[in-house]
Amino acid sequence: MALHPHFPASPYAELLPDQRWFPAAEELRSTAYEKLLPPLVAKIRQEILAWRNQGYAGASATSRALLRWWFETEHLAEQADGSLTPFRYYFAQREAVETVIWLHDVKRVRDKFDLMRFDASGAVSASMFAEEWPRYVVKMATGAGKTKVLSLLIAWSFFHKLYEPDSTLSRNFLLIAPNIIVLDRLRSDFDGLRIFFNDPILPDNGYDGQNWRDDFQVTLHIQDDVRVVRETGNLFLTNIHRVYLGDVKEPSIEDDDLSDYFLSPFGPKPAGKTTDSNADLGEIVREIDELAVFNDEAHHIHDERLAWFKSIQDIHHRLLQKDLRLSLQVDVTATPRHNNGAIFVQTVSDFPLVEAIHQNVVKHPVLPDAASRARLSEHKSAIFSEHYADYLQLGIEEWRKCYVEHQALGKKAVLFVMVDDTRNCDEVGQYLPKICPELQDAVLVIHTKNNGEISESASGKKKEELDQLREAANGIDTGKSPYKAIVSVLVLKEGWGVRNVTTIVGLRAYAAKSNILPEQTLGRGLRRMYFGSDAPETVSVMGTPAFMEFVESIQSEGVSFERVPMGGGAERKDSLIVEVDAQDEDKDIEALVS
Repeated sequence: MALHPHFPASPYAELLPDQRWFPAAEELRSTAYEKLLPPLVAKIRQEILAWRNQGYAGASATSRALLRWWFETEHLAEQADGSLTPFRYYFAQREAVETVIWLHDVKRVRDKFDLMRFDASGAVSASMFAEEWPRYVVKMATGAGKTKVLSLLIAWSFFHKLYEPDSTLSRNFLLIAPNIIVLDRLRSDFDGLRIFFNDPILPDNGYDGQNWRDDFQVTLHIQDDVRVVRETGNLFLTNIHRVYLGDVKEPSIEDDDLSDYFLSPFGPKPAGKTTDSNADLGEIVREIDELAVFNDEAHHIHDERLAWFKSIQDIHHRLLQKDLRLSLQVDVTATPRHNNGAIFVQTVSDFPLVEAIHQNVVKHPVLPDAASRARLSEHKSAIFSEHYADYLQLGIEEWRKCYVEHQALGKKAVLFVMVDDTRNCDEVGQYLPKICPELQDAVLVIHTKNNGEISESASGKKKEELDQLREAANGIDTGKSPYKAIVSVLVLKEGWGVRNVTTIVGLRAYAAKSNILPEQTLGRGLRRMYFGSDAPETVSVMGTPAFMEFVESIQSEGVSFERVPMGGGAERKDSLIVEVDAQDEDKDIEALVS
């Protein structure tokens, strides 16, 4: 299941369909390629390539103008020091955007029957699609830039509806996150609509005869902080629970299990439609006459019986009552799979983790070699940290090496330890500083109690301190944060956008039937720390045999792991080595490492 020998190393290079990864031996590519990919992807890739080569023939004038601006026009991005550097979207981002636009504009896909035309497997049936509106699932590896894809498609829908007389798209958008951690990550990009102006999303006024920047009149509404809602030009950024209506139960402080919606903002649902902070967002989005829905971490919509799906379905039904319909649903996720492992049939674009790793879009996961693993054994002790002392010691030693390496470059390496329950979470949090003085007052412990209360200690923290805890987790990359390690039960299994995790120690007893996919677990350490460098970055992954077996199961997706020496005295040949030329008197060293 190796990559094609001509698969490009650059993330900006065009990915040709006959060079893409597929889950079989290379000699089977000609006969099995279409059958082994997500059923719609193979045909769509081929047609998108031809369409791109034809200059986007058949698309609307608005779509062609935007595609040329985004992907065929040179752009510069301003850096922190004020300098300008070239800006380009990854090809995977381009392909995802092109796919949605092509399906809408050229193939005029409006429902599941239109999508089924692209089935290459012969096994797709209408019963596999629960929705009655156009829904596209974009599969992209964690860290590959799904948020940028969402922002481009939101702008496209807005301008298409504004400039194209017969457009069926929308200038109102519901951008949904599964929990508050993901919401915070989205907010960092969308707050103040900054992503639309920091990235080259909005063409210059006058480009192709339109005043794009002047015409992009959008108001951002976050959660229940709803401003003045106009007929068009609304971007509602919320977690899914704010969209529920009726008898759908929201997570609350009294729940026994919050694992699916961990760190979601629970509490009583606001009542009544207003335009202040007590607004019932679920009711407001159901009263708008045009709407497109965008879902981040959309693997949560794996069942039509779930409240998430039912809420979107209810919005569509409300529109039908007004002789309208939901214009579009775009879901982005690294793992669009049902609980039984089957991929979402609506998947139209696929950038798998194996390709992202090869192109250095994300870090390379590395595992301990045989000699390093031979050092690990579980000791007979009822105390969790003593039982797994070897594993924690190896993690500390590996993290120390990473910390020194990245500190020289002005970055802070972060250790991430996953345990099995809250009591052991606290115990490991107290143990780490004892064996590693550098972690004194530098370990952030996060877990939930059985009743769902978020706490940093066994005695618990009051619910109102949730924001502080969340900010500590989200800000751990920064130099202002005192934390260098996180110990967690299950928080951060998804959506956590921190980039500085360099070492993962897994002490959870993952079962083969676990519904937490390996890529989601690895995803906590996959995001790159350094941009503009072609050098590979690594994340060291170690843990119990059950944990390692769980992680290694991702090899079925084509990911191959390098085994390297780990621990004190082990030389690492896979590390990122970047040195500042301190001999050059003209270089501002402080600016380079800031």
